[in-house]
Amino acid sequence: MASHRRPKERGPAGTTLRTAVGLALAGAATVTVFGEAGHAEPRLTTDEARAEVDRLYEEAEQATERYNGAKEKADTATERIERLQDELARRTERLGDARDGLGSLATAQYRSGGLDPAVQLALDSSPGDYLERAGMLDRMSSRQSAALRVLSAQRRGVEQLRAEAAAEIDELRGSRAELARHKRTVEQRLASARRLLDRLTAAQRAEVLSSGGHGSADPARAGRATSRTGLAPAAAPNARAARAVSFAYGSLGLPYVWGATGPSAYDCSGFTQAAWRAAGVSLPRTTYTQINAGTRIPRSGLQPGDLVFFYSGISHVGLYVGNGMMIHAPRTGDVVKLAPVDQMPFAGATRPA
Repeated sequence: MASHRRPKERGPAGTTLRTAVGLALAGAATVTVFGEAGHAEPRLTTDEARAEVDRLYEEAEQATERYNGAKEKADTATERIERLQDELARRTERLGDARDGLGSLATAQYRSGGLDPAVQLALDSSPGDYLERAGMLDRMSSRQSAALRVLSAQRRGVEQLRAEAAAEIDELRGSRAELARHKRTVEQRLASARRLLDRLTAAQRAEVLSSGGHGSADPARAGRATSRTGLAPAAAPNARAARAVSFAYGSLGLPYVWGATGPSAYDCSGFTQAAWRAAGVSLPRTTYTQINAGTRIPRSGLQPGDLVFFYSGISHVGLYVGNGMMIHAPRTGDVVKLAPVDQMPFAGATRPA
């Protein structure tokens, strides 16, 4: 869009006027993909808009899963640092106690053994008393040696813990930087999708957003999804799978929020993780780790409760509920819903243990 600022007065009035006119013409001729700077934007067809929106949402979800992985790493590192710091505080306290004990031994030894043993024997009127004190001194020396060994081991342990904590802090810094990068990518892709949708007519926008969700380029598939929702629920193969499926049905209508793990909103992998957690099974956080958390299943062998994955980058996951249907958290602006498994490019399936 042309700038409306008054040009700086750097020369004759005619030069300033020509400069302003040139800038205005250049701005009017500028056209961007999302229409931020121009007026001559090409009109997108509904199919073109759907394909572009789906691409942007797919890239946003890929970045979301990388964000989830980085967040998991950062959270794990934070927990380890807290445990290390607690243990370091305990060991440091024990180290102080050991030093105090060693100081007491040294003081007692000094008081008992300040003179040469031969001189003490010569001055002592009772050799028996001296020999008794000499035996005590030997025992104190042995205790002192043992205390020194304990002190040395404790000091090494404290130094090792400090080094481990420093390494964990370095790892945490890296995870947080990675987290910020992926967050920026997600926000950029979602903003691009919103700008593209804003260019469409109301009818086009409604058609694109109702086309079946994340990745679908065939509006007929959305129709099949609607027609299948009236089918009787398929029986789950076991009690745990039944609980996961029941959780999924109970979550229908909750909003998709990227990075969310519930209980009031989910992203795709956060939703499947929560469903199986309700069944007593702990799944990893991301799509690309969940696909390896169980037994791989061919598409022909799907049963209710299985996890179904999509796209070559394993960037989306849903929970299979039978009759060719899944429940999943599709994308920003949508809600947890029933959808056909053939709505997106199938990448694999896993049956959690």
